[in-house]
Amino acid sequence: MLVLSRKKGQKLVINENIEIVILDNDFNSVKIGVKAPKNVSVYREEIYREIQHENELSNLADVNALKYIEQNFLKTNK
Repeated sequence: MLVLSRKKGQKLVINENIEIVILDNDFNSVKIGVKAPKNVSVYREEIYREIQHENELSNLADVNALKYIEQNFLKTNK
């Protein structure tokens, strides 16, 4: 992990097309701005983890639905 100290208004550049700007800081938080191409998704960690969890549940539901269809419809049509 790279650890840096930045002051208000200073930036980080990632891969020539992503900028992270320190907008403000106080006792308990730092406000940052992220400028990235539209094809790059940027999420807060808790939102990213929630999306992953929902995707896992969706995949599980798809598998269960396919099993249900196979057990209840495909076998009766043979």
